[in-house]
Amino acid sequence: MIDMIVNLYELPDSRELYEKVEAQGIILRRARAYERQSVANWVGEHFSPKWVSEVKVAMSRQPVTCFIATRDKEILGFACIETTAKGFYGPTGVSEAARGTGIGKALLFQSMEALRESGYVYGVIGGVGPREFYEKVCNAHEIPNSDPGLYTDILPD
Repeated sequence: MIDMIVNLYELPDSRELYEKVEAQGIILRRARAYERQSVANWVGEHFSPKWVSEVKVAMSRQPVTCFIATRDKEILGFACIETTAKGFYGPTGVSEAARGTGIGKALLFQSMEALRESGYVYGVIGGVGPREFYEKVCNAHEIPNSDPGLYTDILPD
């Protein structure tokens, strides 16, 4: 899977997107260190064991580099930055029941804005799945010769 690059200073305005998500009663925020086990368990239930490892890395940073979307104290989605490599976005995921609410896009923007606030000019989306989504939403571009990139010699679960 390819990596993609995003110019963090050309991100579209995200205010309207955040308002749309919040109007559905969804809260977007950084996860808190004391929620590490809860977030890791949720990711393990819905996604990959390898992603659990990355979430634990994000939860051990200060500030925490894992963002979550919740409603009524239930996790609906998550996104991490700087777990596999500096300036990298991912892993990220939204529960099947919450897809189509705008959470994935909102978590992407929250993450990219956090990378920009940390001083990065470009963000890297590692091991891209939905390529067209990232091209459309944040004008991401393929990084030539990025497959497999740093995702080589991966140990089995």
